[in-house]
Amino acid sequence: MLFANDTEDTLQSIAALVNTLVNTLVNDEDQLTTRADLDEFVRRQEYTGSRTHDDVELQAVRALRPDLRKLWTVSESEAVQIVNQLLADADAVPQLVKHDHWDWHLHATRPADPLQTRMEVEAAMAMVDVIRAKELNRLRICAAEDCHAVVVDLSRNRSKRYCDTGNCANRAHVAAYRARKAGKSA
Repeated sequence: MLFANDTEDTLQSIAALVNTLVNTLVNDEDQLTTRADLDEFVRRQEYTGSRTHDDVELQAVRALRPDLRKLWTVSESEAVQIVNQLLADADAVPQLVKHDHWDWHLHATRPADPLQTRMEVEAAMAMVDVIRAKELNRLRICAAEDCHAVVVDLSRNRSKRYCDTGNCANRAHVAAYRARKAGKSA
């Protein structure tokens, strides 16, 4: 494990959120357009705390995606500015909590804070760990030529190149195999 469990889970949740708006061959439309979509996303990613289940909440969460995506493409100093601003805007006060099936981990918002505030602060807290560990290079854009999804590489050998939004890795491996076969027969 590279980071604490909650950091790794949050990084994967951020990537999943950002990738709901990525244009790829597999996912060419917004995957977070209805309140039901948001409910399912929150359930899958196990976000806790209060919810309003209204269009305002949906639009606020959707609006997070472009800003969070920037964290995959900016320099360390720019990432620090984004993270510090997210934490300051939310008046974040980190505290240890234990709930549901989760052991001790950090929350920096109150359970009654809006969902998008909790999401952006959790993202910022995870990025604090990434930045402090000098591991921003583990945040990448999918290596498939036709995909722009974000990737969190938590592999030991830093080898993850493709996203989890579709079958980019499989398509790349099949194309490479076919190219090798074509080369041998020529």
